[in-house]
Amino acid sequence: MPDVTIAEEPPRQPEILRLLEMSDAYAASLYPAESNHLVDVSTLERPSVCFFVARVDGAVAGCCALVEAGDGTAEIKRMFVDPKARGLKVGKRLLQTVERHGESLRLTAIRLETGIHQPEAIGLYRSAGYVERPPFGSYKPDPLSLFMEKALSTRV
Repeated sequence: MPDVTIAEEPPRQPEILRLLEMSDAYAASLYPAESNHLVDVSTLERPSVCFFVARVDGAVAGCCALVEAGDGTAEIKRMFVDPKARGLKVGKRLLQTVERHGESLRLTAIRLETGIHQPEAIGLYRSAGYVERPPFGSYKPDPLSLFMEKALSTRV
């Protein structure tokens, strides 16, 4: 059984930058530029962002950022798992880690935007208790986007 670890790490590492490039290419293959709401590495380095990296036997296999909105909520950004690591529940583990971190920050909810052509991601979020909601923050309605939210328990 492979050893899967998840830890907060800086995003500006060669293996992680390669993973983010894979994520960019995947999103570009599914959606037009105006429907891709990706954030760059400098955004991921801001103090209001916690960036988590999943490793399988020491190699980078996935990532996920939690971006605090400043209103008691946060948004999941840059959730991506290397296709070679799929089937190891890396995405589920990243999501659980982000949620635990959100609870430790006493956030009331975690929100996200994902694309309608990503049934695996949508299934993961739904199975974890995320429900559809209207666009939030600076998002505008987009027929290619699905907006979701999960209320968190603030008991720590």
